[in-house]
Amino acid sequence: MPALSEPLRAPKGRWSDLSLRAASALVLAPLALFCLWRGGLAWELFLAAALAGLGHEWGRLAGLRQGWALPLCLLIAWAAAIWAGPPAGLLALLALTLAAWPVYGGFAALGLPYAGLAGLAMLWLRARPEYGLAETGYLILVIWGTDIGAYAVGRLLGGAKLAPRISPGKTWSGALGGLGIGAGCGAAAALAAQAAPVAAFCTGLLLSMVAQAGDLLESAIKRKLGVKDSGRTIPGHGGLFDRLDGFLTAAPVAALLTLAMQGGLG
Repeated sequence: MPALSEPLRAPKGRWSDLSLRAASALVLAPLALFCLWRGGLAWELFLAAALAGLGHEWGRLAGLRQGWALPLCLLIAWAAAIWAGPPAGLLALLALTLAAWPVYGGFAALGLPYAGLAGLAMLWLRARPEYGLAETGYLILVIWGTDIGAYAVGRLLGGAKLAPRISPGKTWSGALGGLGIGAGCGAAAALAAQAAPVAAFCTGLLLSMVAQAGDLLESAIKRKLGVKDSGRTIPGHGGLFDRLDGFLTAAPVAALLTLAMQGGLG
């Protein structure tokens, strides 16, 4: 398949992308936090925009000419979850995936649950009475801490490669740094909320590992397709899949943990 995004090429200096990444984060992070804090329609529309962008990117990676097809499918599942509840959203997502498979191919169709499950999980988590803001904020802090820790520690210390055939830039030091800082952010959030920091730290470790596995999964997909980034939506970060890869795997796991624990993530 031809490269549909920026082709693979040799990396530049260790910190060459830092200023651009920081500038993008300074714009996007406050917007995400504001929508999270407001909840309701603001959060729903924020997730709708993210799902539409993810669907568009995946359609380009799959080589679809109908750029509207996958975003429309994800927005239908999003609407079903809002108006009829999360089970309806899940059923719509499953039905649309099965319907898209023979029309657009397996790779294109699998992009629907890949992006959609995380979107539905984030919708459900934030909508939970009493706990929604705290639990969704906890998840975001853990994932952001993981990303920042892995980037900073990996660039500072370097060392042995984590998965050189999948993502040559990732190191064991970065992975461990991401685990520690991500889980530490979770514990700090629990302390601030007068919750159980040890439980929050352990849950953060699990979510951080799942998020880093999601990062490696997305890297494997890009390597298979022969592209460096999933798109060029976010300067310094590439596409939405490049920025949200940890959330795509960690958010569904966080929702399952919440269901199992019944009292929250921390």
